[in-house]
Amino acid sequence: MEDENISQQFDEIEKRVKRLMKICKSLEVTNVELSNENNQIEEELLGKVKAEDNSEKERNLIRSKIEGLLTKLEDITPADL
Repeated sequence: MEDENISQQFDEIEKRVKRLMKICKSLEVTNVELSNENNQIEEELLGKVKAEDNSEKERNLIRSKIEGLLTKLEDITPADL
């Protein structure tokens, strides 16, 4: 009777361990998927940051050229026309 009880307890422990192993494997798969998704989002963000930096540089260049043209226009006197 005692041996049967011990055997049942071991069976129950084995079932729980198997269930935990399945849960662990499932969580590992989910973790890999989330890690891949995170890497993809980080790459997209990096691309957007670079694009924003390029846009800012372009705006600054345009602003500088406009300021230069405005300065030249201010230097023009009616006699120059």
